[in-house]
Amino acid sequence: MNQLFRKLFLCLGVLAVGLSTIANAQTGGKSAGLNVPVTYYTLPNGLKVVLSPEKSAPLTTVAVYYNIGFRIEPKNRTGFAHLFEHLMFQGSKNMGKMEYINLVQSNGGVLNGSTRFDFTNYFAVVPSHKLETLLWAEADRMRGLDITQENLTNQQGVVGNEVKVNVLNQPYGTFPWIDLPMAAFTNWYNSHNFYGDLKDIEAATLEDAKTFFDKYYSPKNAVLVVVGDFEEPQAKQWVEKYFANIPAQTPDPIGDISEPRQNGEKTVSRTDKLANKPAVGFGYQMPKRGSEEYYAMGLIDQILLQGEDSLLYQELVKTKGYTGGLNGGINGYLGNMFNYNGPMLFSVDLIHDDKFTAKEILAATDAVIDKFQSKPVEQKDIDRAIVKLRSNFYDTLQQFGGVGRADLLACFALFDNDPKKINEIEDNFRKVTPALIQKTAKEYLRKTNRTVVIVTPEKKEAK
Repeated sequence: MNQLFRKLFLCLGVLAVGLSTIANAQTGGKSAGLNVPVTYYTLPNGLKVVLSPEKSAPLTTVAVYYNIGFRIEPKNRTGFAHLFEHLMFQGSKNMGKMEYINLVQSNGGVLNGSTRFDFTNYFAVVPSHKLETLLWAEADRMRGLDITQENLTNQQGVVGNEVKVNVLNQPYGTFPWIDLPMAAFTNWYNSHNFYGDLKDIEAATLEDAKTFFDKYYSPKNAVLVVVGDFEEPQAKQWVEKYFANIPAQTPDPIGDISEPRQNGEKTVSRTDKLANKPAVGFGYQMPKRGSEEYYAMGLIDQILLQGEDSLLYQELVKTKGYTGGLNGGINGYLGNMFNYNGPMLFSVDLIHDDKFTAKEILAATDAVIDKFQSKPVEQKDIDRAIVKLRSNFYDTLQQFGGVGRADLLACFALFDNDPKKINEIEDNFRKVTPALIQKTAKEYLRKTNRTVVIVTPEKKEAK
């Protein structure tokens, strides 16, 4: 554990106090929802900028989110979003290969990058006095990546090996995070093998890579978020100094990612030669992000699935003994219910003993959901769900010195052009009524809106 990780764990308690103070400000200690400070503006070159000071700990997070991810990469460029997550650490105009990583770590910082459905992100947490250095480094990468044939060939191999190690040669490797979307959705953007198909990456030329970078790693396609211990006027000056003169490029428009209403249950089965137990996963298409039904589904997720007090856990684990645990949720495998844009599934998955069948597990699930649909839940159940959700929400905000907060701010800026929506989350959940939950459950938890993936171990011949 490096020095900053130690600092982070020590500071999380302090940060929690700071967030509680923000939430309770001007209420005499009564909860009035979150009030995260947000300054939002756009540079002339199109870069969106979000500043959110929070001085509970001497740490600053810088995050850059590019509006290109697994889902929205071009049809002949599958895997490119993931490839560039790796290429971004191979050097830029003023930094050699891996120097960005060394720069952050040598100053006691931590960093990472990831590829998700609708964005690729990069973040670093550093002691606050290193903010200017980090902004300079991020701008250097945005201004011009060092895309050479050597770097491209090397990272094509790295990504290929990662997929083989993490997916192709693992039991349940694509289950359910790749299997379910591919089975549930009909639009190519939502249903292609965004991680395990390597043919486009392997065929990529140097020109392909440079063109992809110019189109999608431009200021017009990005948001810069600064969270933590900093002075806002000074941060604005540094952002202007290092980012404002990066040339603007216009990214290709995102294709149509919409999905039709699902009107029939789908079931897909496959054999896994590496698995030793059967598994079943199922998903329901979600309401539109940001709608009132979307927030109702957030509470349904808490009541049905999240935690040992959830209805499905009590039935499938405690009562029936089908499995030792349940996984899933809204965007349960690649983020959370806030950091995606477009069609999504509310999913449940479990590995079970072979004495049980997927059919009886689904029947038990249906029995729970039928009760959920037949009458409104009690207000006390909603209140309990809000408490659980609020706890998870605050945990997200506290992640590693502001990374979770930066993620929410970046996504609301990218997808809604309004990062201040972070302060509306709690109120939107509190508007949900028992009648709305029942209505939402009837429409979105119906069997005809469900997709099922069944994984069966390969039978071994007796010796």
